[in-house]
Amino acid sequence: MNDDLFRTKIEIPKSQFDFSYKHKALMMGSCFVENIGAKLKSVKYQVDVNPFGVIYNPVSVCSSLKLLMEEHQFVEDDLNFHNNLWFSFYHHSKFSSTDLDSCLLNINEGIRKSSQNLKDADFLFITFGTAWVYELLSSGKIVSNCHKLPAKDFNRYRLNVDEIVSIYKDLLVELLVFNPKIRIVFTVSPIRHWKDGANGNQLSKATLLLAVEQLTELFEQVSYFPSYEIVMDELRDYRFYSEDMLHISESAIKYIWQRFSDTYFSEESKQIQKQVGKFILAANHRPFNVGSDSHQAFIKSSLTKIHEFLRVHPFVKMSDEIDNLERNLL
Repeated sequence: MNDDLFRTKIEIPKSQFDFSYKHKALMMGSCFVENIGAKLKSVKYQVDVNPFGVIYNPVSVCSSLKLLMEEHQFVEDDLNFHNNLWFSFYHHSKFSSTDLDSCLLNINEGIRKSSQNLKDADFLFITFGTAWVYELLSSGKIVSNCHKLPAKDFNRYRLNVDEIVSIYKDLLVELLVFNPKIRIVFTVSPIRHWKDGANGNQLSKATLLLAVEQLTELFEQVSYFPSYEIVMDELRDYRFYSEDMLHISESAIKYIWQRFSDTYFSEESKQIQKQVGKFILAANHRPFNVGSDSHQAFIKSSLTKIHEFLRVHPFVKMSDEIDNLERNLL
């Protein structure tokens, strides 16, 4: 029996603008950009994923993008110290350190690199996870990460549609001045934020969806990819969730990746991607006898094919694969 009879399929029009290997993208936000960003990086697309770490709410994404446009360089006064760690309320805990200089160096190098990436980007993918925010009482600023500080230090509330639209109207104008060629694609994460409660989660997602709808209507360069709807309506079954029943499974991620590919990739990009995949497999191949004549011939053949490929597609970065192969060449 036809599997389509057992599900409703979201119609996603083919994007007017292909995302190819020649293009560059910055991806910011929560789970969608983490999952799809990892897929893109694994097959050598030019993407910069979450330079501040995972960010869930629209205000924090906005603040991070402004820091990149300013190429803000952090100093000691921008950091906080708690539980023997230096940290930034704008960054994920992976940037935290027991050493002040190390923390600042890591943060500032990331901003320098990603500021240039934003300037050069053809696409900016933004995923909103929740409309709920944590406002630090001592400063009145909304934080990207609470860093396990006590709940009493924060005021927690839900943004409304008008607040998000107002913030992003200004931000998008700034972005388009900073990088006139950039195209912005919004998504809403299908991951349930269960701490908000079932109703609170739904109200949050509805707020995000309504805000994004208004932004796509206001700006020609802004569009929407329905990852939320794919999970809610196409993958409407707990077999597409991980054990916590909140996050989506690997099979669901692969399906969203397929829908993303069909929407944004040209046939040429898909063919390049297949070839890149073969080169990655070749570079990672581990034989029983590296020194055998057959494997040495395989290495030489693979290197020749990669170099021929790069003469036609120099924008694909294959240096790691070349290094892996050359390391085993006798």
